Amino acid sequence: MWDPSLYLRFGDQRAQPCLDLIQKIGVADPACAVDLGCGPGNSTTALRARWPRARIIAVDNSPAMLDEARRSDPEDEWIEADIAHCRPAQPVDLIFSNAAFQWVPDHRSLLPGLVRCLRASGFLAVQIPYHLHSPAHHAIEELCAEPPWRTWLQPVPRPFEILEPEDYYRILRPMVRGLELWQTTYLHILERPAAIVEWMRGTGLRPYLERIPEAEREAFLRAYGEKVERLFPAQPDGRVLFPFPRLFFVAQV
Repeated sequence: MWDPSLYLRFGDQRAQPCLDLIQKIGVADPACAVDLGCGPGNSTTALRARWPRARIIAVDNSPAMLDEARRSDPEDEWIEADIAHCRPAQPVDLIFSNAAFQWVPDHRSLLPGLVRCLRASGFLAVQIPYHLHSPAHHAIEELCAEPPWRTWLQPVPRPFEILEPEDYYRILRPMVRGLELWQTTYLHILERPAAIVEWMRGTGLRPYLERIPEAEREAFLRAYGEKVERLFPAQPDGRVLFPFPRLFFVAQV
């Protein structure tokens, strides 16, 4: 179960990549946009602020996230569905996804299918956490091999699909007339090392925690926190810098 309050605890930091992606989209006044993996609605709110006259269809598979989204904006169209298979009934001007596609398998089929749902000159704009090579993720995989956690975490779960930039180029370039790809590493300034554990608990740690008995989860989080403190030492003021890499692409048909 997704926890919207935990996810939004770092709402400002999570919002910046979304805003950066929106600024790169060259559509002036879309009639219809789709927000795939809208979560608690923060990305949809940003799209609405950018294009107030657009019809926006927001899709997520978490009832808890959608309930939070509807409370913040009851007027938009909120659809509970698996974004791996949800397609607009009619061609649209923009398909947007912020930090959701890493949960969706088979990007080699997913992305061409979405491109075919765009109107002429439409845009596909995507941001994916590019974190599988990060120290914070490697620490999770180390724990998977250690007792007692290996009892529940072997073989190591592989819940994310994140391809390399050149893979996304090869998938998309034959289908579109314009394509931009870039990476950004955000240095998030958090109050203390334990905040990194809270950040990851709201997203990347979820598939691992779900496989551990509930009575053991706090101990797992403490063990992860010990690794995090060694990897991300506090600065003189007590705060910690949390580097978080992200991959972006914007394609125009």
